[in-house]
Amino acid sequence: MAQAGLAPSRPRRSAWTLKRAIASAGAGAAAIGFLAAYIVPTTTASAEPQESVTSSYAASVADAQGFTAPAELATSNSLPVTDYEIYVTPTPTPEPKPAAAASSSGGGAVSMPFYVGGGSKEQWLTAAGIAPENWGYVDYIATRESGWNPNATNPSSGACGLIQALPCSKVPGNGYNPVDNLRWAQGYAIGRYGSWANAYAFWTANHWW
Repeated sequence: MAQAGLAPSRPRRSAWTLKRAIASAGAGAAAIGFLAAYIVPTTTASAEPQESVTSSYAASVADAQGFTAPAELATSNSLPVTDYEIYVTPTPTPEPKPAAAASSSGGGAVSMPFYVGGGSKEQWLTAAGIAPENWGYVDYIATRESGWNPNATNPSSGACGLIQALPCSKVPGNGYNPVDNLRWAQGYAIGRYGSWANAYAFWTANHWW
């Protein structure tokens, strides 16, 4: 039975309870310290600028050796060419065919083949029956009329051949044949001027005959 005038007594904490409270407080402080040690470096690192990262490919490109082409390769776009020969088997040359040529005359155009034969002017003069003492006169006139080209043709008048017969159709045979043309010229010189010497004199004075 409790005594009158005294307050009821509180139960006393045991020593074990006090030790337990102290240990819990220390553990909490240790946990807070560990957490702070983890968070603070991470935050600081994220606030600082990050260093650039170099990849393995970029490093290999930087270490690669440079190559400079020689000047002769830099200025030339083609490979050297080696000379070679091509042999073509020859084929027989075809026989020439007479080419048609139109010569004008008062009566209209007359078609005659060009001369494709050979020969020299001496052979032509001999075949035409012109005496050798007149060859100098004939040579002078024929050189200035045609240059001894049997196929010479005046583009405006149509005169043709060595002596430029006009019209070409008046030459018996073919006006482009040198022998036919000289035969006609022989008769023309004798019939009109009396001789080749006179024909030559007329040509030198008038530059035509």
